[in-house]
Amino acid sequence: MRALQSRPSKKRHLGPECHQALQLLARSPRGATEDMLVLGHGFSRDMLAMLVLAGLATVVTEMLRAGGPMIKVERMQITDAGRRALEG
Repeated sequence: MRALQSRPSKKRHLGPECHQALQLLARSPRGATEDMLVLGHGFSRDMLAMLVLAGLATVVTEMLRAGGPMIKVERMQITDAGRRALEG
């Protein structure tokens, strides 16, 4: 029986847009809303979704009251894997 050999993991190369988005998230302890990232910084929704699917970012949902009814706020935050990707 042949022993299984693990292949060395390939490092993912982040494109400039992904790198820039992760840097912005790394500087934002509470995260950033999708609208702020898309409308304010020009990132594409598809690229942001890719960061989440790749485990480099996550979406955190919280309920806030701003003087009236409760509203749902979703913020993107960088994950530990995202921070490691920035370092590498």
